[in-house]
Amino acid sequence: MTYRRPVPTIGDATSAAERAQAPDAWAMPDDLAALDRVIGARRDIRRFRPDPVPDDVLTAVLAAGHRAPSVGHSQPWRFVVVTEQATRDAAALMADRSRLRQAHGMAEESARGLLDLRLEGIREAPLGVVVACDRRTPAAGVLGRATFPDADLWSCAAAIENIWLTARAHGLGLGWVTLFEPAELAGLLGLPDGVETLGWLCLGWPDERPPEPGLERAGWSKRLPLEQVVMRERWAERDAPTSHLRAPEPAYVVAARDRADDLLTVPGSLGVLDAVLDRITALPSTEGGGTLVIAAADHAVTAYDISAFDASVTADVARATRAGTSMGAVAARSAGLDLEFIDAGIACSRGDLVTTDALDEPTYAALLALGRERGAALAGSGPVALGEVGVGNTTVAATVAAALLELSAQEVVGRGSAADAAMGERKRDVVTRALRRVGPVTGHDAVRRLGGGELAVLTGVVLGVAEAGGVVVLDGLATSVSALAATRLEPAVAAHLVAGQRSRERAHALVLRELGLEPLLDLRLRAGEGVGAALATGVIRDGLALRSGVARTLPI
Repeated sequence: MTYRRPVPTIGDATSAAERAQAPDAWAMPDDLAALDRVIGARRDIRRFRPDPVPDDVLTAVLAAGHRAPSVGHSQPWRFVVVTEQATRDAAALMADRSRLRQAHGMAEESARGLLDLRLEGIREAPLGVVVACDRRTPAAGVLGRATFPDADLWSCAAAIENIWLTARAHGLGLGWVTLFEPAELAGLLGLPDGVETLGWLCLGWPDERPPEPGLERAGWSKRLPLEQVVMRERWAERDAPTSHLRAPEPAYVVAARDRADDLLTVPGSLGVLDAVLDRITALPSTEGGGTLVIAAADHAVTAYDISAFDASVTADVARATRAGTSMGAVAARSAGLDLEFIDAGIACSRGDLVTTDALDEPTYAALLALGRERGAALAGSGPVALGEVGVGNTTVAATVAAALLELSAQEVVGRGSAADAAMGERKRDVVTRALRRVGPVTGHDAVRRLGGGELAVLTGVVLGVAEAGGVVVLDGLATSVSALAATRLEPAVAAHLVAGQRSRERAHALVLRELGLEPLLDLRLRAGEGVGAALATGVIRDGLALRSGVARTLPI
């Protein structure tokens, strides 16, 4: 007697006999070619169109991520969809800082290659998706994690791959940006303790259609032959592959880049200058000759013998500036810039940093407001270059830099203009004592308590120019720490900044790296007074003239 096999009404209805007769019956041969094309066409996209992604397409992409395999069916992924421009601006600044930090630790040639590669499209893509892993469930409580505690992170990586392939099939581009300090990105999004980020996914319609991976196309690396990554039975040692790492609205950023792409020249032909031109031409207020703003102030800290020049030199240079004969004034005239001089506290008795705050609250508020008003007024007349005059302000600026970057005096203090080793020691001592007195401080407090009049004015100028949609060209350390303080208050300010030069001051490179900026010039200047910013503005003007005069191509 034979009996029919009980067939379940739910679940797998096949029998062992059926599976034995046709072990390949589960295949989807009609879909294999399409799957192979999608996998082969997946790319890390960095250039995006600003067009919105329809909600139903976004839902389909995220649903694919949610169908990824997860250890113990734990589904630890969480998808944070970011559309707000302010959040994207802050994230882009974080990525720029990390990129420059990474390049700083590489050999020069590799660092230059890294900086030449375009590694993020955070400002341009209409959507950001941050994949976070909720790790708050103890590993021992999830099937499979007791032995492999990081399997939850692997599950989230599998979700990213599902998202990536599905996005590609819909015609979307995706770029996975991991140039972040994880704690910084987690803090930006308010992730709770125990939830870790796997980076930022830029998602949108691609403005490039690369036939092969970008790093491979750039000659940075190539895909290894399959036989080099497949081993049989046990590990077979091979040479390990070398790993090289090379805010306006998205519509404006993309439009600026589109105009550059039309030129009869290779993309990126002007190097760092091209990146600067792309950034500033995306801003609404760039037309006009421009202005050099020089702010001047005395500093009581000179009483500690930290400068090789008498404090009276500040007033002398200020008089020459008004007369049009100082270094800064002549540099402005040569660059075709108007000049605006602001007395931010010459011959004023204020705090010495070591025992008292540099500025009281009403004075700081008034100087900040003055700078903000002047910055907003000048932004529509072209680039606003910054300069400063103030004997002793390299010590002051180094102190502010140390506070904002949480560094020691040893890490930030340079020699300044014509100082000797003994004077350098006195500067470090002053900075150390000042930092100890105030403790941790934020942007406003750092400038008010440890800065001075010209730094307060310049911080206001940066904020005012950015608010008006203009361009700020930075000079040396003092102008750059003012800009850093401004970005701590308003991260979107970073999209309006250009590093005109890198000076010889030790802290200057650190501040520029924190701002995510590469300097246009590196002439080891000590002049101050905005000389480097004026020279750089001339370079920017030449770059704009190149873009205006070079022949344009027709779309294919």
